[in-house]
Amino acid sequence: MSQTTTTTDFTRFLPDAVVVLAFGWLVISLWRFLKPRNHHSLRSVAIVVLGDIGRSPRMMYHAQSFAENGFVTDIIGYDGGSKPIPALERLPRVQIRHLPEPPTLLRALLPFILFAPIKIVHQVASILFVLLVQIHKPPEFILVQNPPTIPTLALVWLVGRVRGSKVIIDWHNLGYSILALKLGSNHPFVKIATWFEAKFGKTAYAHLFVTYAMRDFLVEKWDLQGRKIVLHDRPPHHFHHSSAQEIHELFLRLKPSLTLQASLHGFLPESSAPYSTPLTHSAAEPTPVAPSAASRRNSLEYRAKVTSPKAPPISASAPTYAEVRLPSLRPDRPALLVSGTSWTPDEDFGILLDALEMYEARAKELAGLRGAAATEKEWQGSVGKLPRLLVIITGKGPDREKYMKRVEQLQKEWDWVRCVSLWLEAEDYPVLLGSADLGVSLHSSSSALDLPMKVVDMFGCGLPVCALDFGCLHELVKDSVNGRVFKTSAQLAVQLEDLLAGFPHTPRLDDLRASLMHASQSSSSTPTHIHTSPTPVEPGDKDWRWGTWEENWTRTVRPLILSDLNREK
Repeated sequence: MSQTTTTTDFTRFLPDAVVVLAFGWLVISLWRFLKPRNHHSLRSVAIVVLGDIGRSPRMMYHAQSFAENGFVTDIIGYDGGSKPIPALERLPRVQIRHLPEPPTLLRALLPFILFAPIKIVHQVASILFVLLVQIHKPPEFILVQNPPTIPTLALVWLVGRVRGSKVIIDWHNLGYSILALKLGSNHPFVKIATWFEAKFGKTAYAHLFVTYAMRDFLVEKWDLQGRKIVLHDRPPHHFHHSSAQEIHELFLRLKPSLTLQASLHGFLPESSAPYSTPLTHSAAEPTPVAPSAASRRNSLEYRAKVTSPKAPPISASAPTYAEVRLPSLRPDRPALLVSGTSWTPDEDFGILLDALEMYEARAKELAGLRGAAATEKEWQGSVGKLPRLLVIITGKGPDREKYMKRVEQLQKEWDWVRCVSLWLEAEDYPVLLGSADLGVSLHSSSSALDLPMKVVDMFGCGLPVCALDFGCLHELVKDSVNGRVFKTSAQLAVQLEDLLAGFPHTPRLDDLRASLMHASQSSSSTPTHIHTSPTPVEPGDKDWRWGTWEENWTRTVRPLILSDLNREK
């Protein structure tokens, strides 16, 4: 009886014992897996974007620079349909790892407050899988873009401790300030996001900042621990002012897209591909030369008839040219204004539309004055003419449809201005910037601590800019040196008139462009092997330096990532 009871008690507790043993084994295995490692794979980096890789230029440039300096480079983010820069597909050390998107059905069915936690859980699982499983050897560095902040900062902090990787946070903006635009600064989620960003962003091997203002603010606010370096955005070396030939080829490629824009019919100068575009033309149309008897005998048509009488005739009258002329800019072209936008609430596109309305009214007024002038000399002495203005807006975003509907209504009454929205491939975007006469930036920054990358791209292409003023804009745009700064749509309208009057002869605009070219040349003459941090340029300093991403990265980040290696040697 006692033996039976003992056996029964044992079988009763056997399942519990198995569960305890299994749980203990799981805990030990998990501890072994998560146990901090003291070694990692040298000369390797994982770059976490948590956004569309193709729309994250700064992180793509980071990946290219790491790879060109001998680092095995994994770049992790979403495939949003935008092509990455060609270098990432060409360099053998670069591996692009796309994260899966959360189910679109849930986004459509659930409100933001319910969908957000599901999205975060999905992101946590997919990021940990890539960083802990897909990347077999622990990377020496993990470079993370912030924002977005939740959950990336916490995950990178955890993985850095688990795998022994050095974490570098690249501060583009503040995540909680962007969330506050949507929910309000007093919302509980914003307060949680602020605590989260401060908690997991405070400690890192190094912090990179897009402005001195952001560095100073975060060091004071959160007492950031780790090395702190300002890395201003700069364009890559292939950004440049476009030649007439490049402009010609670009607008031949854009012809199908422009033809679909009904508002442009009758607005742009007539053109005939491949000899002319709305902005360019050949100096002389090709002149056909009558073929000689010998050339007729050697023609394809003649040989076809001889070799195969039944063959259909092939034209031999392919034109020969008396001379070949390269394209040049048309004197009757419209002025080209370019603005890039993400179509989000932190960029008030309405400012530009209001300014264009004022420009339209002023152009009509001046056209009337010109008609009333007795002579051309009187006209030139009284007021300068304004050109027709073609405005091309690039980018994607949630507010695009709302604003473009407003544009369609306004353009029904406009004679001097047309505004179209285009999406360009990565290789065409810098050519468009280099083709433009003037750029406009509406970026206002949720934190007033970051700088617009679009202006950086414009400067790299030698394009002066009119930029909306905010806290630290002076670190990039020097008013009346490389661009103009405005606060209202009325000020922007005045600047457009001032810079474009007399087009294509625009001395004020030419001065701004010359300043950009001079600054770029001065920077290029600086030896790139000097790895000291750049000295801040005071606002208004006319001897400011520009340069490429490669020069700036080599001067600031390269010493940081190679410092430990150099000490070991």
